[in-house]
Amino acid sequence: MKYLYVEWMHKFLDEPIVLISELDENRFEQRKIEIYKDGKAGYAINKTEIHDTRLSVDSIPEIHNIALNKKFKPKYISKNDFTRIWNAKENYKVVEIDVSNIMIEKK
Repeated sequence: MKYLYVEWMHKFLDEPIVLISELDENRFEQRKIEIYKDGKAGYAINKTEIHDTRLSVDSIPEIHNIALNKKFKPKYISKNDFTRIWNAKENYKVVEIDVSNIMIEKK
């Protein structure tokens, strides 16, 4: 598995600013978390979809291809970092996001 963290720079209020995906060996999403500017987190796993977050039906491009679009800042994160965010998705909200750190607090 690989764990992909992508910051999306845009001005849309109803679109996520961070997308975090667990990818299998064929680069298909197994789990996904989307974080919005207001700290709300949507997520998807199998057929469960919360806050309109869905797993992609297509394989996810390689990180260097994602980075070609300057609106996206992709990087890989550790399984531990992904698990920490995944486990906090329902009971916490994001209060600060930066590429190297996600600050979460109890709702």
